Amino acid sequence: MVMSVFSEVKVVRILGIDPGYAIVGWGVLDFDGVKFSIVDFGAITTQAGRPFPKRLEEIYQDIDYIIKSTKPEAVAMEKLFFQTNRTTAIDVAQARGVLLLAAEQNYVPVFEYTPLQVKQAVVGYGRAEKKQVMEMTKRILGLEKAPKPDDTADALAVAICHAHVGGSGLSAAPGKNTLKERKGI
Repeated sequence: MVMSVFSEVKVVRILGIDPGYAIVGWGVLDFDGVKFSIVDFGAITTQAGRPFPKRLEEIYQDIDYIIKSTKPEAVAMEKLFFQTNRTTAIDVAQARGVLLLAAEQNYVPVFEYTPLQVKQAVVGYGRAEKKQVMEMTKRILGLEKAPKPDDTADALAVAICHAHVGGSGLSAAPGKNTLKERKGI
């Protein structure tokens, strides 16, 4: 009997999220330790002028649906980094809270990365320009053009970052792929 190392390949599904409240970029990738396969990607958009709690509810419902339908084993999310506009930072932080809640309620572990970490993992240089990150994301995923809106491409870059940086120690217990399984729920 011949055993192949390739028969033991574990494919990990990662949901990358670029948080926001007007646009939440998201992308789901499968990673086998060498190459990526795109499962799906897009953006959750909320209408300006709608009451903010309603916008948060839309974000929660949409990301909950995405998690339930794609069944990721990990959520990779960009950490917030704001230098000037505190009002925007607070609103994005609230949107980020509902995104974290949806992941937690679906027993999916969340991993957070700074913009510097994402650039380093995708481009190889932590001070890379946004255009360089978009180009490398496109190349790594074998796309003809970078996904639009930019928030979607950013979410895919965060997922790539997790696969590379997280070493995808994506499974905390051998044979247990989700937080729910690891907790025995």
